[in-house]
This record gives sequence, structure tokens and C-alpha cells, in this order.
Amino acid sequence: MEAYTGFAEVYDMFMDNVPYEKWAKNIINILKEHGIEDGLVLELGCGTGRMTRLLSDAGYDMIGVDISEEMLLIAQENNADGKILYLNQDMREFELYGTVRAVISVCDSMNYILEKEDLTQVFKLVNNYLDPKGLFIFDVNTLYKYEELLGDSVFCENREEGSFIWENYYDSENRINEYDLTIYVKTENDLYERYEEVHYQKAYSYSELIDMIETAGMDYLDVKPVDVEDVDANDSGDDTNNIKNKECAYSKEIVKITDCYEKEENTDGNDIERKYEKMYIIASEKGK
Repeated sequence: MEAYTGFAEVYDMFMDNVPYEKWAKNIINILKEHGIEDGLVLELGCGTGRMTRLLSDAGYDMIGVDISEEMLLIAQENNADGKILYLNQDMREFELYGTVRAVISVCDSMNYILEKEDLTQVFKLVNNYLDPKGLFIFDVNTLYKYEELLGDSVFCENREEGSFIWENYYDSENRINEYDLTIYVKTENDLYERYEEVHYQKAYSYSELIDMIETAGMDYLDVKPVDVEDVDANDSGDDTNNIKNKECAYSKEIVKITDCYEKEENTDGNDIERKYEKMYIIASEKGK
């Protein structure tokens, strides 16, 4: 499991198109549906703390865990009041002082766990540190995203503060996606420092995830397609034409919102993983 190093410096800059606020709203709604309106919440793979801060602002007592010291340094810079506890730990071995009401994980952090045994261990630790009937909410990239959207694609972006080239190589047999990142970060002398990082993610099927959740001793509750959750038709008011021509949130290809609504009718997990690029999985502790 690799930690972000050089990319940590420009992570938030290049991730400024991620709708963290909408994701936070979705997660808060799920938490409240299950009676969790306050208390301790853990975020695994918290990175620079964008989601952690949003949930903290919503009234939750947040703990953030991440394997990258560089990412946590940036998170701590935005934690002047010290309300959030950040821990530099590998989620496969994380330790807490007590239990929490919920555990969340976003931005496909679980896909960075490449072995089923290791991911099952993460789920067992989550179960161990959840309050009775505590909630576990995490997102994953789907088979569809790796097979149809990322594949062997190359993405790049250039800005004044820095730039990156992101090359993808997908091994369909082992369902491993290799990310080769080349990053250029602007220095104080108007020069650019080059970093190279290689990251790997594993594509897990919906059925595999449910099996691991149950093996870990939790109850599987629900699955939700993330891109449908992030589409907000009200953003365009009553202008139907504008709504139809918008892009479906988080798709690398153009998909009309009306198509997304048609797919929303079927929320079976096996169907979701073949039509959407992200999905939320929701589980709970059975009750100690």
C-alpha cells in the first residue's frame, strides 16, 4: 500500500473538482438516517483532511487516519483549533483508544488494499472499533470504472502551480490498475521539481465486498451509486434543456443526467458495479 509523497503538495489543487461538500452531505444524511447525529467518527484514508473537516464542521468529533505523513502534515496545517485527531497509521493495522459511532472512507481508499485478506482484516478492525450497531460507510471504484473508463488511458493537467501526467495500465486478469504519476511542482525560484510515483489499486466485485463484510462479522445494509447521489438537478433551476446537457457527476465520458435517472431505478449491487464508476457500501456492527 503506497503513500502519497510528492503528489501530496498538489493533491488538493488537482482535486478541486471533487464535490466533497456533496459527498459530505450524502454521508451525513446516511449517518442521520441511522440515528448518528454526533459523537466520534473515524475517517480511514483521510488524506489532507478535506472530508474530515467537513464532518467536523457538521458537529462530529473526528479522527483521521492515513498512511502518508506528507498528507497528514497538510491536514494538520488546516487544524489550527486542534479539534481533529490525526493518526499516521496503516489502515490494515490501525489502533484507537476506544470505539466510535461510525467509520467512513471516501476517494476509493479501500481500492488501495490489494489483497482480499488484507481488506478483510481492515473490515475486522472496523468492526472491532465500532460501537454496537455502529455504521461503516465506504466508497469503491467499480469494475466498470477500471475496465471502461480508466483502462490504459492517460490523463494530464497543467497549471501554474504544478502539473501532472497520469498513466493507467489495467491488468484485467488480476484486476489491478497501475497508476504512474509524473508530477511537476513549482518551487520558490520559479523552477519545477519533478516527482514520480507509482500507485496500485484493486478492483473488487460487489459480491466479494459483501462476503468480506460478513466474514468480518458485520451486517451488510445497502449499496448506493455515488454518481447518482452527486447529481443535483436543482442546480439548473427549471431549465430542462440545461439539465439534459449536463455531465453526470464524476464520469470521464459524457453521460446525460436523464440517462443517470433512468439507471437509478435499478440499485442492485451487481447492476451498479457494471454501470457506475463509484458505489457506496454501507454496513453495521451487529450489536455487541
